[in-house]
This record gives sequence, C-alpha cells and structure tokens, in this order.
Amino acid sequence: MKAVVCTALGEPPQLQVREWPSRPPGPGEIRVALHAGGVNFGDLLVTAGRYQVKLAPPFVLGTEGAGVVAECGAGVRRFVEGDRVLVQNNDVRGCFADEVTLPAARAVLVPAGIRLVDIAGFPLNFGTSYYALLHRARLVKGEVLAVHGASGGVGLAAVKLGKMMGATVIATGSDDVKLRAVKAEGADYVVNARTELLAERIRELTDGRGADVSFDPVGGDVFDAAMRSTAIDGRLLVVGFAGGRIPAAPANKVLFGALSVVGAPYGGFTQRNPERWAELMTTLLEHVRSGVLKPLIHRRFTFEQASDALTMVRERQVIGKCILMSARGVAET
Repeated sequence: MKAVVCTALGEPPQLQVREWPSRPPGPGEIRVALHAGGVNFGDLLVTAGRYQVKLAPPFVLGTEGAGVVAECGAGVRRFVEGDRVLVQNNDVRGCFADEVTLPAARAVLVPAGIRLVDIAGFPLNFGTSYYALLHRARLVKGEVLAVHGASGGVGLAAVKLGKMMGATVIATGSDDVKLRAVKAEGADYVVNARTELLAERIRELTDGRGADVSFDPVGGDVFDAAMRSTAIDGRLLVVGFAGGRIPAAPANKVLFGALSVVGAPYGGFTQRNPERWAELMTTLLEHVRSGVLKPLIHRRFTFEQASDALTMVRERQVIGKCILMSARGVAET
C-alpha cells in the first residue's frame, strides 16, 4: 500500500510517499481502507520530535481518518466488512496511508449520508472541543463562551459547538481575515488580540462580567488575558499551548476570582475511556448527519502534497481543517 512516511525528524520533516507493508488485523483489531486523513498541528510536533509520544523514523503520519472496514480480526463484534468508519489512532498513527490496522475500540460507525472525505478530519478537533466544553467545563445554554485561537481547527470547532450548545460566543484571534471567516461560521463577536486589548474587550462585551467559560488552546499571553477576562465562578479550560509558552496560573487570582482552571486532556480521555469516546463521537456524528454541525474543510490534498499541507498548518494559513486523500478519497470527490 502507499503511505506518507516520515524518514527523518526535523523542521521541516523529511517525507516520502512510498510502499508500506499492510498488516492483517489481530484479535480485537480491524483493517480499514482509508479514503482520507486529517492534517493536524500535532503532526508537526511528532515529526519535529517534540511530541510527548516519541516515534522513531521511519513511521507513517496521521492520527485520524475515515474509510471502509476491509477485514475484522478475531473477536470483533461491533463491525463487519464494508462498514464505513471514523478512526482515531493516537499513539501509533498511520492514517496517511491507503490502509490502517488498529484496535476496533478506536473506530466508530459513520452514518449514511456523510461523505468520508468530509469527515476524515473530524475526531481530533470536534472531539477535543466537545470533551472540553461538555465534560470538563459543563457549558450550559445562556452562558458566555470565549474561544481563543478561534480560527484554528480546535478553536473553530469550539465556536461551532458553543453555538450548538446555546452559548453566546466571543471568538478571538490575531488576523482580521480569519476572524471574519470565524464570524461567518457562527461567532457572535470577534476580537483581534493584536489590535485590541483582549481582556478588556471581552469584559466590555460582557458588561464587565467576563466569560463564563474561557477556552484556551494557545497558552502564553493569551492564557494570561483569559485569566483576567473569566467571570467570577467561571471556568478556564486549558486545552493546549499552540502559542509556545506554557503559562502558570497565579494562585491568588484563582482564589479571589473564584476561578476553576480545568485541564482538558482529550488524548488521555480517549485512551482511558474508549467506550465513552465512542459515545461522544457517535453523538457528534449524528449532529453532522442532521446538519446541525458542518466541519469546515479548508483544502484537500493528495499524498504527494503532504509537505504542502503541513506547511500550510505550520504557517497558520488554515481556517478549519486540511485533509489528505488517498486514491479512494480522490475518487469519492
């Protein structure tokens, strides 16, 4: 089978499209003929050797994807050959390929009416955001949600999910063109952190209260501003550190602001709770099927264009998600 293989770590990484051995499924595993996979910022961390799970080259990139079950291993009862599935393969990866073999617990059925190439980049962004907003922050209808880094894949998913859950959404970022796109995707207000005082503007938009929930995948100075603009009794979600600097939360501000600083470790959640992950993903896919949620695909690439796709992510040119397609995916489009 063909696969996008990282042959050497670095920035940029050394990538090749080459033949890679297909692996038959063992007990409890399925082999999936993939149509496409989602391109993520985490792929850059892995290929640079800066991800928490270290992979030694050569290895196949890609954490998430969508395809058709080609073979089931012994003991698999949830799937049969021909089922359309969404997969998330955190540690081993392998989704930038014609096929991936993985535990059946890391896959869910895709409802009829959804194209696989439209959903391949769904699990990480929407799973992360839904887990954070629903399970960790307990966001409820009528609350104010501030989403930082809102034009990124995770941030834009949080905007869409926040609106679906009945929140007023303030989206922040650093590029007016991207923020206009985010507003078109449903944000109630947008704030440019480069040209406006972020904390002050969020408080102004909330009549001085601040946001009930602050969603932060950026870290650094954005986290500091989120601390100052989260309401009393509010929840500040720590989702990631795409901005680089890992911040610290001053205990006095947490105490006197009555703040809950809440971690949202989605990867760990999916590994510790595969059944709950499957339930969460099935719920989200039903919202896609009904038209309530619509993932935004920025651009679709072929395997041979993998380096171009990663460059777009590295240079922060993406609004929503880039998708890498196999020959099956190209045919589907």
